[in-house]
Parts: sequence; C-alpha cells; structure tokens
Amino acid sequence: MSKTTIPTAGLADAAVTTAKITDANITTAKIADDAVTSAKATGIGVSVAGQFRITSNQTGDQDPLNAWEENDDATYTRIGSAVTQSSGIFSFPSTGIYLIIWDIACNSGNGTDKSTGWEIYMTTDNSSYTKIARNTESFSDTYQYKNTNTSVMVDVTNTSNDKVKFVVTGTNSVVQTNGNSTQNQTAVTFLRVGDT
Repeated sequence: MSKTTIPTAGLADAAVTTAKITDANITTAKIADDAVTSAKATGIGVSVAGQFRITSNQTGDQDPLNAWEENDDATYTRIGSAVTQSSGIFSFPSTGIYLIIWDIACNSGNGTDKSTGWEIYMTTDNSSYTKIARNTESFSDTYQYKNTNTSVMVDVTNTSNDKVKFVVTGTNSVVQTNGNSTQNQTAVTFLRVGDT
C-alpha cells in the first residue's frame, strides 16, 4: 500500500534537500498569503523615493544651492521615510545604495558664459565634501535656455555623517538655474535601490 501523504513528523530533518525545493515543486499558489513577512522581504524594490525642486530662479554661483522644497504636487507621493534637507544640505533616512538624479533647467541671463558647472558633492564625515558628479554647459548668447542633468550612485553607510549638496559654479554672475514652486524645472530625485 502506497502513501500519497507523509505527515511532517514522519520526515527526518535532512530528508528535504535543496534539490527537492525547486520552482516546479513549490509554486506561488502553494505559498500562504501570510508566509512571506516584511522581515523576509528586505532589500526588494525601492524602499525610499523622494523628490525636491528649487522654487525660484537662482542667479550666479551657489554653494550650496539652497532654495529647495519637497515636491508638493497633488500627483506626487513619497515612498518610505523622507530624505531631508537643511540650508541645502541633504540627509538620508536610512543606510543603503542611493541613485541621485539631478535635472537642471538653466539660461544664460543677460550675458554669456563658456563653462558653467552643476556639481554634486558628498561628505562621509559631516564636514569635508568631495565632488562626485559634474555636468558642464556653455552659453554663446544672452538668454539662451538649456536643460541638462547629472547623476550618481552613492553608498550611504552612516546617516549622521553621509550627506550631499548641490553646487553651481563658473556662472560669471549671469547664468540662472531655473526654479518654480508649482512645477519641476531644476529638481533632484533620490532613489534607494538596495542595501549597503
């Protein structure tokens, strides 16, 4: 007489091997709805996502760029805890690998400039900053409008010491970094994409 069902107590601890645990044997339908807890699902998907924009045009060099607000559009929803900023210095809510995307709208104002830079700096000691990304635009005419961007991935291992700031350099006091309080023109997006 054969058995089609073996009680759990009838199995030796080592009887179920890795070879027996396959996608074919354990299908999604066989996993109870409450079997995968949040503790077992860490590191899956984006756990922090937030976006900031500058609220008005900023003329000339800025170190740091400091006219930020978190996106407050009705269509915006933050994921997870907030990235925060104080006087243009951004802090992270948790450790992890973050993708930072900086989109920039700019114009040459009432003049020209051959090399304006938009730069991302990071500190790992809450003091000394190192340039980690840069994009440069040149303007050959007055009130010439452009869009540019730069991005970087950073490993945040200490939320007290690891911070970033955004800097505008080489403007000859004429180039404007464009901002608006009701729409994204110059904006930065933070995405936590994995564990550190």
